[in-house]
Amino acid sequence: MNVTLIGMPGAGKSTVGVLLAKSMLMDFVDTDLLIQRKYGMSLCEFIEKYGEEEFKRAENDVISSLNCENTVIATGGSAVYSEGGMKHLCKISTIVYLSVPVESLSERLSNIRTRGVVMKKGESIEQLFQRRSPLYEKYAEITVDCSALRAEECVDEIIGKLNG
Repeated sequence: MNVTLIGMPGAGKSTVGVLLAKSMLMDFVDTDLLIQRKYGMSLCEFIEKYGEEEFKRAENDVISSLNCENTVIATGGSAVYSEGGMKHLCKISTIVYLSVPVESLSERLSNIRTRGVVMKKGESIEQLFQRRSPLYEKYAEITVDCSALRAEECVDEIIGKLNG
């Protein structure tokens, strides 16, 4: 069984993912890091050089080609734009949405412009949140509200829901 974490940038997918993998004796993969390794540049550089649509295609390709077992998969926040990639993840894993209110994300994302986040020019975090939230909810099999939880507490909640 695999577990895939989805959610907004800053929700804690990578941090929680590593801790979840350790707790459940699983492997860990971060799709953003796979994209960076495959293309030899940061996400921010990729988006600047090739644009958002090409980044979404690259992200879809990387996600759709994942072939793993007993792995926690942390996705980039924009993974939910990739219908093919998300269908693949739904087939090979349980999808867990790390939900965080937009107010908390604003505090956590001081570096949003240098992070390699797929967002329209001039778009606010609030607008991005409004656009993506329905997609996270669409794909989520389990939702964990991480707004008031430390990473370790998120892990405990995920494990409880996976075993529940």
